[in-house]
Amino acid sequence: MAQDTQTNSDQPQTMADLLAKNNVKIVSPKVDSTVEGVIVAKTPKSVVIDINAKTEGVIIGKEYDIARDYIAGLEVGQRISVTVANNESSKNQILLSLRQAANKQKWDYFYKALESGETVEVKGIETNKGGLIVLINGIRGFIPSSQFGKLYLGRLSKLRGEMIKVKTIEVDHEKNRLIFSEKYVSEAKELSARNEALQKVQPGDVYEGVVSGVMPFGVFVTAEVPVNDKGEIGLIEGLVHISEISWEKVVHPASQFKLGDRVKVKVIDSDPDNEKLNLSIKQLTDDPWLSIEQRYPVGTVVSGVVSRVESFGAFINVEPGVDGLIHNSKLDNDQKLRRGETISVNVESIDKEAKRMSLSLVTNEIPVNYK
Repeated sequence: MAQDTQTNSDQPQTMADLLAKNNVKIVSPKVDSTVEGVIVAKTPKSVVIDINAKTEGVIIGKEYDIARDYIAGLEVGQRISVTVANNESSKNQILLSLRQAANKQKWDYFYKALESGETVEVKGIETNKGGLIVLINGIRGFIPSSQFGKLYLGRLSKLRGEMIKVKTIEVDHEKNRLIFSEKYVSEAKELSARNEALQKVQPGDVYEGVVSGVMPFGVFVTAEVPVNDKGEIGLIEGLVHISEISWEKVVHPASQFKLGDRVKVKVIDSDPDNEKLNLSIKQLTDDPWLSIEQRYPVGTVVSGVVSRVESFGAFINVEPGVDGLIHNSKLDNDQKLRRGETISVNVESIDKEAKRMSLSLVTNEIPVNYK
């Protein structure tokens, strides 16, 4: 009898004794904590997971719907990480969530799409000043206006609810930043030629192009760069700064150019990484000041046009890009020059490096206070 008592004492008397004997630790999961478990059952509306708690955890309702696509790839017996949504439901179940894992899976998809260059489809939601907000797999992304091809320019507001083929160009899960490009799909061939052209362009190269923008600070020109012997052309937009338009002073580029004008440009420098070109029109001709002393020796009389009048004197344009100054000290007190007036002047001195020419009026009399 004593032997039977000893034997019974070795047997687990409670569930806790049973679990302790088998080295099973019961966890008391806290809400929002992450735990590991094993899938023990799957149905079309739920997943049951053993997380070593007093009861099994379940993924049901909204949490199931949010992670439905992710759940489709799970199998019974698989060990996974889950988040505790509620540690006790009305049915004494522990409610679990897979939204973090599902969300990570979605972002992993975008990272892979970025690496592979895969084309994906997004749905337009709404527009703002910068472009179009889109939705894909429950994640919001953005297509900047600059990343739309010519087909969509001017009609972004009509893309709400439309499916659009795009390529992923920027992904940052931590910052919740997801950027797409439509023109990388619709203008893939043109962009490929453009990228090839960017690698070929060198400072000093001369190309024909079309004026694609006229701004107060300069002119944008889309240069036509040959990329191979087949006659294929890469189009690269560059800037001709206002200071590079002409050797003459340019008040506003619109006075000389309009959209669609064909021009020749010279490459000053290129930045393939940032897809930028700095261009010049004036450098297609020689700087008129380089040989100024040979063309206008001191004492030369030349005809010129008054280009502007200042408080200290008048500037006379003797040829494109060359203005000389008649100082007030070389004019009579009552002598006034008017802009646009054609006059004869005498070259008195030249400073080629500083690009300065001192002039005086051709006259038979020496003005009062002449110096």
